[in-house]
Amino acid sequence: MSGLLDLINSPVGKQLISGVAGQTGQPENKTAEVLSMAMPLLMGAMKKNASTPGGAQGLMDALSSKHDGGILDDLGGLFGGGVDQNVMNDGAGILGHVLGSKQSQVENALSAKSGIDASSIAQILKIAAPILLGYLGKQTRQQNVSSPEGLNGLLGGLMGGTKTANKQQSLIETFLDSDGDGSVIDDLAGMVLNGGNQKKSGLGGVLGGLFGK
Repeated sequence: MSGLLDLINSPVGKQLISGVAGQTGQPENKTAEVLSMAMPLLMGAMKKNASTPGGAQGLMDALSSKHDGGILDDLGGLFGGGVDQNVMNDGAGILGHVLGSKQSQVENALSAKSGIDASSIAQILKIAAPILLGYLGKQTRQQNVSSPEGLNGLLGGLMGGTKTANKQQSLIETFLDSDGDGSVIDDLAGMVLNGGNQKKSGLGGVLGGLFGK
């Protein structure tokens, strides 16, 4: 998922990690770890929803209006005085829509993998969801995506191209369709952070790069 990894490694990503850590009171390295696992999972859930015509159109409508990418233009303002409750409510609505009944399962799996309590994970996800949609909204504009088919192609591209995206999507759907113990999260993080090579050391490597360690 080079597109998402680029986001996490970018100045915007570092601002996001720092801001979310400040909002939740969690260490930056742990927050980065959660986001690096949660972002692809959320995007995969969005891609799953967008596989139906109604779901794709609904996502297109959201990206062309409320979630057009403007949120990324002032992350300093977003985190400056604490994240606005409207943003948190928006995030809760997005999570409910894309994860549905699996939301608590996702939160518990991320909690188990990161060692962060599930209530803080829920906070992190509520902040990450509107930012991820804003990122998608900006990408749809930059790449002139105007159809549900184009949107699916964009999501696949951000998930690392056809082969990697299909493998990741299969992992994500297995996780969302099962009552798994979260082992899929390990595989997903390995794929995202190693460009498709599942080496467990990859997460530390990327986080080391993020924080200059």
